[in-house]
Amino acid sequence: MSASDTPPKLYAAHEPIFPRRVSGVFRNLKWWIMAVTLGIYYLLPWVRWDRGASLSDQAVLIDLAHRRFFFFWIEIWPHEFYFIAGLLIMAGLGLFLFTSALGRVWCGYACPQTVWTDLFILVERWIDGDRNARVRLWNAKWDARKVRLRLTKWAVWLLIAVATGGAWVFYFTDAPTLAVNLLHGTAHPIAYTTIAILTLTTFVFGGFMREQICIYMCPWPRIQAAMTDEDTLMVAYRHWRGEPRGKLQKAAPEAYVDVAPQGDCIDCMACVNVCPVGIDIRDGQQLECITCALCIDACDEVMDRIGKPRGLIDYMALTDEIAEMAGKPPRSLWKHILRPRTILYSVLWSLVGFGLMFALFIRSDIDFVISPVRNPTYVTLSDGSIRNTYEVRLRNKLGDERGFQVSITSDADLTVQVDDRENNVVMVNPDETFMQRVHIVAPSGSAAAKTDSTPVRIWIEDTETLDRAYKDTIFNGNGK
Repeated sequence: MSASDTPPKLYAAHEPIFPRRVSGVFRNLKWWIMAVTLGIYYLLPWVRWDRGASLSDQAVLIDLAHRRFFFFWIEIWPHEFYFIAGLLIMAGLGLFLFTSALGRVWCGYACPQTVWTDLFILVERWIDGDRNARVRLWNAKWDARKVRLRLTKWAVWLLIAVATGGAWVFYFTDAPTLAVNLLHGTAHPIAYTTIAILTLTTFVFGGFMREQICIYMCPWPRIQAAMTDEDTLMVAYRHWRGEPRGKLQKAAPEAYVDVAPQGDCIDCMACVNVCPVGIDIRDGQQLECITCALCIDACDEVMDRIGKPRGLIDYMALTDEIAEMAGKPPRSLWKHILRPRTILYSVLWSLVGFGLMFALFIRSDIDFVISPVRNPTYVTLSDGSIRNTYEVRLRNKLGDERGFQVSITSDADLTVQVDDRENNVVMVNPDETFMQRVHIVAPSGSAAAKTDSTPVRIWIEDTETLDRAYKDTIFNGNGK
């Protein structure tokens, strides 16, 4: 086979990206978001909240053993999973809202991959230097200095990755206790396994794969097109102002009388050099762009130095581009944000949020479930009375033992009996669920005994707070 017959390569080798340091409004905003989000993630498991003697005093706790979720004063039980579903729906609607208004701002500012990649690049810049120094180090042969810098950087990355994996497992059990057990080697193997997996993924994703996660593994770049339209504000290059681009003309203007007019872009490549995914925003909208806006800061910095107006690269909608090219002013910011699509998302998001808040505040502190025993439906006792049996599942959501008294109300002549319970009071341990059998009896010959079904209301009363709750059910007679 000749060289000309060699099939072309379908995949190009990965080119490393070394973003240059930049300062500006959007870079500072990203620093603040990174500090706040990482601070919350690492520190939240250590915030204490008094939950009584039977539970961990942890403000945020995912208690998988008992299938409960604690968030400060809020406690979510397994049967209340609709709260979690509602929060997930709100998160989805919020993502749709921000994407339709401002493009991929989640990806550019708050996505965990972006936040940890920013942190890893910051460490890399501290150790290896800024862009030019990192490029030279990458191309340099391996020597003692390069090995020392690489090992130092990787060691710091590894510490960050271990802290990331460790912080995650602290959300699932008492953080101080688990920390001691981890150091003593007595923690559950699942804890060590989870930390190891998260350490590895954080180290590899944030240190080496970086933009490849966003481009090749994340589905959101492919989905976002359905969330945006011609009024979505996205990072864009004003090509009608910047082109034709060329190097900065430093001579007197009369020396360029016969030279074609030049745009504001001086082709300095500052916007490309700061891009964390390595694209050129001047080529138009691209799938790889995460809308981090660092190219705006870089370009504005250059425009200030050469005395040109800012905004050559800016947040801009397609409708603004058409208007500006025609010499018209762009629409106001609020007209872009407040439009039917974003208003609809906002209304839906608010409705779900208000629904969750309403459900949270109206739920009773007394929670129980009644299940009539159907096999048999009723029992005829020796004196001719009819007895129905019900399984009552009582949940004590409080941090101390509570007594719950069982009673009934009905138009029929019915009495309630609770096995081996004085005054029909059932004691339930703190933060536990207890199953109790309850019997309702109709005397022989009574209307309830002779009727197929009689409505009855079962009441549960907290003997300490005197709070009451009820559920309606049916008493089954023999129909004779």
